[in-house]
Amino acid sequence: MAKLISTNPAKNYQVLGSVDISSVKEITGKVAKARSATAGWKALGVVKRIELLQPLYQQFLKRKKEIALLVTREIGKPITESKSDLDWDDGYFKDFLEQGPAYLKDEISYQKDKKVHRLVYEPLGIAVVIVPWNYPFGNFLWGVVPNLIAGNTVIFKHSEECPLMGKLIDEMMDALHFPEGVFSQIYGDGKAGEQLVNSDIDLIWFTGSTAVGKKLYEIAGKKFIKGVMELGGSNPAVVFEDVNIDTIIGILYTGRFMNCGQVCDATKRLIVHKSIYGALLKKLEERLVEVKIGDPESEGTQLGSLVAKRQLELLEGQVSDAVTRGARIVSGGSRPVGLRGAYYLPTLLTNVKRQMRVWKEEVFGPVLPVIPFQTEEEAIELANDTPYGLGAQVFSKDVDRALRVANKINAGCVDVNEGNHWQPCTPFGGFKGSGKGREHGKQGFQELCQIKVIALG
Repeated sequence: MAKLISTNPAKNYQVLGSVDISSVKEITGKVAKARSATAGWKALGVVKRIELLQPLYQQFLKRKKEIALLVTREIGKPITESKSDLDWDDGYFKDFLEQGPAYLKDEISYQKDKKVHRLVYEPLGIAVVIVPWNYPFGNFLWGVVPNLIAGNTVIFKHSEECPLMGKLIDEMMDALHFPEGVFSQIYGDGKAGEQLVNSDIDLIWFTGSTAVGKKLYEIAGKKFIKGVMELGGSNPAVVFEDVNIDTIIGILYTGRFMNCGQVCDATKRLIVHKSIYGALLKKLEERLVEVKIGDPESEGTQLGSLVAKRQLELLEGQVSDAVTRGARIVSGGSRPVGLRGAYYLPTLLTNVKRQMRVWKEEVFGPVLPVIPFQTEEEAIELANDTPYGLGAQVFSKDVDRALRVANKINAGCVDVNEGNHWQPCTPFGGFKGSGKGREHGKQGFQELCQIKVIALG
């Protein structure tokens, strides 16, 4: 039987283990079982479904260290970040379990005398949940748990870059003793995913690249089923001249270089007022020189490796294109000496032009283009000069100006100064090529449902 091989990108692609790739027969069987389980799972009701999910949360708490170490080994994330991510996931997990009934509660849209119009949120049926590797447990949590709470049965597919995390998740889910077909997982690459989404299903819930998301959304359209897509981003951060540079350097660094820059919602284009452009660039360069790059299993490491050799080579191609077209490397721009694996130095680029790949494409790695602007209108135009629209940041002491600019940026989430949109109750998603639909909070849960109106007269 064909295998998916897991390797450690920070240890020169050392083999960690493998899992069996799901066969066509196996995928077909899991879809049939998920269909058979839909009516019974719906009938349990939201409170009972949450009760059955509570042991998963307890397993999560007990196995945090094990999960964090596996994340670090499979994708190269520093162990301190892996642990921090799981603490963050804890808050989302608790919110889903505690607030699920409120998010899905019936609502009254009209009431007069004896006439009452009630909105009922019912499950769609079978949800196919396909997620990427950059937050291996968090992506599972965000996609699978709300769908199960909403009453959908789930067939899950994790990225081929972290099959051992998929195996661990299967172990945790098997321990719940759910009714057969309520949750299952398949393993494989895009071919396995393609077979799955072309099966008899009712929802495609996908996080990943815009290119793949568009193909999946086209399949959903032809099948006339729902698609919820959280896709790529090329977030701008607009910095005006009145900021205190020292207070925002840490925010800018984290916004770009967390998880080695492999975050859909990361800052990927820094747009700085011309009057402070040089000063801010110097501070960022100084910050990058201090970064400790190395073995992600070491507690002192601040920047680990990229997830895979292919990701490293893609990044090198994007930077090479920029340099060929006239960009200047201020810091980084190469693999670090003495480290074997998918490592790349944190990099600053200037003299960036709009025809360069680092401006037009999503850059999934520790590379930050920095470009100056003169006027507010120019800053807005630069920020919106992208096929993406996931997130953005605006920094200015003039709050009225910052909010004015935020309102004109075409993005699903815009943080102003120290604002941070990441809360379990706040919907997340993008404009343009960054996705369709929302996840998290009331709006995210309701995306997973049919809306039925029951009108009593």
